[in-house]
Amino acid sequence: MAAKKNLFKLEKVSIRMVSDAPIMSGYPIHSAKDAVRTLGDLLCEMDREVICIINMKTDGTPINCTIVSIGAIDQAITNPREMLKASILSNAANMLILHNHPSGNLSPSKHDTMLTDRMVQVCDLMGIPLLDHIIIGADNEKYFSFREKDVMPYANIHLENDYNAIKLSAPMVAEQQKKEVR
Repeated sequence: MAAKKNLFKLEKVSIRMVSDAPIMSGYPIHSAKDAVRTLGDLLCEMDREVICIINMKTDGTPINCTIVSIGAIDQAITNPREMLKASILSNAANMLILHNHPSGNLSPSKHDTMLTDRMVQVCDLMGIPLLDHIIIGADNEKYFSFREKDVMPYANIHLENDYNAIKLSAPMVAEQQKKEVR
């Protein structure tokens, strides 16, 4: 009798963080200026937009930095999943977003503002608060901080405790229905 093949094999995977050469100090980050001092020189050298996340302990000490997107001269695209990956694996208490504008124009773009708003909400749900989103220009002297400009949106997210009261948007309902069909 021929041996039966196991058709229901489940692969096992492991995720490990690997340290690169250090670029940060052990000094706590308590302000946008501290963050710019820590990572600004590196971002000022870039000829295209680069989005970085600094993951921190509760006292503001940086745990690590991860580059989540390297884009074009005027944009870099990323999503919350990529931005939170290292934060979750690092057991970060909170995080900062830093990115550069090689043009030197510090004004946040529409995409920068939308990304900040989305990340504030996602980070709030994940329990890893987003402390600031900082845009660094062509030099390390000038920057734009959403926190310092008091434009960092803080959504007061209300979590329903009754499933009958949950109102899903049309795209969310369509996606949920697709999953149920599978």
